[in-house]
Amino acid sequence: MPVLSVLRSAAVVATAALAAWLPAGAAAQTWPDKPVRLVLPYPPGGNVDGAARIVSEQLQQVFKQPFLVDNRPGAGGMIAGEAVAKAAPDGTTFFMGANGPILFSPLIFKRAAYDWKKDFVPVGSVSFTPLVLQVHPSVPYRTIGELLAAAKKDNRINMASPGAGTTNHLVSEFLQRESGAKWTTVHYKGNAPATTDLLGGQVQFNFDQLSVAQPFIQQGRTRALAVTSAKRVPQLPDVPTLQEAGFKDFEAETFTGILAPAGTPKEIVVRFSDALRRILADKAVQEKFQTLGAEARAMSPDEFQRFLAKEDARWTPVIKQSNITAE
Repeated sequence: MPVLSVLRSAAVVATAALAAWLPAGAAAQTWPDKPVRLVLPYPPGGNVDGAARIVSEQLQQVFKQPFLVDNRPGAGGMIAGEAVAKAAPDGTTFFMGANGPILFSPLIFKRAAYDWKKDFVPVGSVSFTPLVLQVHPSVPYRTIGELLAAAKKDNRINMASPGAGTTNHLVSEFLQRESGAKWTTVHYKGNAPATTDLLGGQVQFNFDQLSVAQPFIQQGRTRALAVTSAKRVPQLPDVPTLQEAGFKDFEAETFTGILAPAGTPKEIVVRFSDALRRILADKAVQEKFQTLGAEARAMSPDEFQRFLAKEDARWTPVIKQSNITAE
């Protein structure tokens, strides 16, 4: 073998050996040195996909590397989650999910593909979106109190759910448990068919994300009775919160957040999280999220960890007591 080739081969081996020997901190200083994937549990379109594309564009500008949105829907989000849980913890693959895929699906599906506490490291939160309880215009009830009172007497009231174990569904179950009201929950395969039947009057009400519900409310095709946020939302200033309706301390929002595979170097997680916080603090970025009906709100890895643990403790009993399961 020519001397030059020998020297090149030796250099390649030495470089590989050095990379393997370098501590995680040194590797993190050069991160990202290749394209990064944000794996989503939903198809293109919708709040989570919209949030991911806003964030990915900004991250690409910060780090000068592609941040690719990889949509992998199915199995309540567990196809995407499992792919990231099994990915190499090298800072090239992250899971951008929401309440259902991160917390609920592993509890309600018979095949639990992952456990967020063991298989992931929180990077940070991205956005929060309140839900709106909206009724079909033919429904006579003008307040949440009237709806609940009627549901205690009449079990013919139907509520549309985009799927078992979604935040929309769990909020409905919680409200039944706390109020003593009862209704029939009709599960659909996604938000679109659930909304279609609500608009057609086949079901009386649903809980939906603010961004989806707001146009129908403004057009008079539905009527809003309550929001699930702690405070009234500026888009619907006349609509009371569930707290105002007597459900003390109740607050429920769909969130989006980013997780890394367990074992990802802390330095990479912190660097990613710091960039995310700076991006989400930008006024122009916040305005983009407002068009989605969401609030851009960043949490540090530790803050997001505590938030997820609190949400897990709050909703797990609701899932178990309601006997929510899915195939």
